[in-house]
Amino acid sequence: MKLVTQTEHLSSRFGDELAIKIICKSGFDGIDYSMFSMEKDDCILNTPAYEKYALKLLDISESFGKTFEQAHAPFPTCKDGDEKYNKTMMERVKRSIEIAGILNAKIIVVHPVAYKKNQFEKNIEMYKELEKTAEKSGVKIALENMWGWNGKRIVPNVCSIAEDFNKHFDALNTKNFTCCLDLGHCGLVGEDAADMIREMGHDRIGALHIHDNNNINDSHTLPYTMNMDWDSILMALGQINYPGNFTYEADNFLARFPGDLMPACEKFMHDVGRSMMKKIEFYRLK
Repeated sequence: MKLVTQTEHLSSRFGDELAIKIICKSGFDGIDYSMFSMEKDDCILNTPAYEKYALKLLDISESFGKTFEQAHAPFPTCKDGDEKYNKTMMERVKRSIEIAGILNAKIIVVHPVAYKKNQFEKNIEMYKELEKTAEKSGVKIALENMWGWNGKRIVPNVCSIAEDFNKHFDALNTKNFTCCLDLGHCGLVGEDAADMIREMGHDRIGALHIHDNNNINDSHTLPYTMNMDWDSILMALGQINYPGNFTYEADNFLARFPGDLMPACEKFMHDVGRSMMKKIEFYRLK
């Protein structure tokens, strides 16, 4: 198991190159490369220079002896009823998968889409359209458990509960797909994260998004700072013999700190992660 964190917040402040250097110097084993900026037309990853740019980032990580372990495709993947957006974004998502392959990342998270009608069928169709690109790039696409909004509060939606998540994953070729269980999203829709881990199991969960919240808002902050029951979650991960990495999606923890404290903040996140990983291993051996 490798300790991994995302580039998103650091990249938005300092650019990808410095973000990767900060993560590597903070002691993380691997990097989760966020490609949310591809939604914008002027993103360099949408230009012909994308391959050269990705190779430069790979060189930086390798100079520190670190690896790109995971990546995140642009979001939203599609918008219900917006064909112009969907046509453009589908090509960008395919490119993000290719970029993940260039970086030697093993997994790229591609969000399922909330549709008003035929949600399951449309998502399976979307993922199957992406499958050839993933296979060619040597990258597994990870589905993620999402949540919806009813105008007043967060409610379950696509892949929100274990039964629906399992149904989507089991309809796909496991050679090219896996599940990224977002632990923070579980409680937002009334699911117990530890129970969801056990219901999905070792063979489905190949990746995690680890962050904390108050079970009301999607806070994406550092574990132990809010209300999630981390001991039960870490126990469940150990008990199913979770096979993947420990990957943070907790960048909102960094948001209010000044830039000069980013290395110290990342180092603290690193230390918290190492402690949590030890507990997973403890429960794995019991």
